[in-house]
Amino acid sequence: MDWRSVTFDWNRARAFLVTAEEGSLSAAARSLSMSQPTLGRQVTALEEELGVTLFERVGRGLVLTSAGTQLLEHVRQMGEAANAMSLVASGQKQEIAGPVAVTCSEIYAEWLLPAVLHQLRNTAPGITVEVVAANDIRDLKRREADIAIRNTRPEQPDLIARSLGTDRGTLYASPDYIAGLPYMTCRADLEHADFIGLENMAEFLTQLQAIGYPVTESNVPIIASNHPLHCEYARQGLGMGFMPCCYGDRDPKLARVLPRDDLLEFPVWLAAHRELRTSPRVRLVWDLLAEMLPTLLKGQVP
Repeated sequence: MDWRSVTFDWNRARAFLVTAEEGSLSAAARSLSMSQPTLGRQVTALEEELGVTLFERVGRGLVLTSAGTQLLEHVRQMGEAANAMSLVASGQKQEIAGPVAVTCSEIYAEWLLPAVLHQLRNTAPGITVEVVAANDIRDLKRREADIAIRNTRPEQPDLIARSLGTDRGTLYASPDYIAGLPYMTCRADLEHADFIGLENMAEFLTQLQAIGYPVTESNVPIIASNHPLHCEYARQGLGMGFMPCCYGDRDPKLARVLPRDDLLEFPVWLAAHRELRTSPRVRLVWDLLAEMLPTLLKGQVP
């Protein structure tokens, strides 16, 4: 390989890649934690180094030129290679200290993780845990987190996964709200009840209808932007909300809407990137989650 032919700066290539993927200089600057003018200068410098125009400005956004589109895939491969290098390097660190990012749903972050975090503080006080509470799936390959707790089995070949068992959930509401409803024995009886909605309403309704809930937009007068708020509105008597049984059953302000055998079941998986499992600090957090979560999911104190 003629190394003399590689004349551009990788930092500038990274600036181009992130700008292309984020769609604007402002969003890319936030992602990279740098100022927008600095990022803009890096992109402009790369254009000058390569002798091409990478973006055209359309309104307030940026659109890739033909040259930019052709170069993007090559730069994306460079970014993946750089990320892989970082993963390998992270895995070689042998100290039981430093940051570990754990991502899970908002309700798991509130309900399951506190006991694990208490134990971790006693076991390895040098580890700093960043809890990424999000209901969407974060990309472990892109280092959006080190470890994920998910309700679907990870399919990416570069991930390792461990089944933690099955969680169960059902509909909950305040006792006063339930007392105002006609007697209900099955999902079909909920045709005129109020549900507390969640973001992505179309998907929310489709999923409920697929499992036999007669719910339409008229049944959802309130939409909560996150799951803790969803649960709180149910406590306040504004309608019914879906919660894990071990979460809802322990709350005196909530009661099950339907008979106890009407349950939704969903798997719980632990996932991490293969390289990061060789990191002692990530391995320690992984092992503690794998040990404690199955017991916590059953509503027991480890």
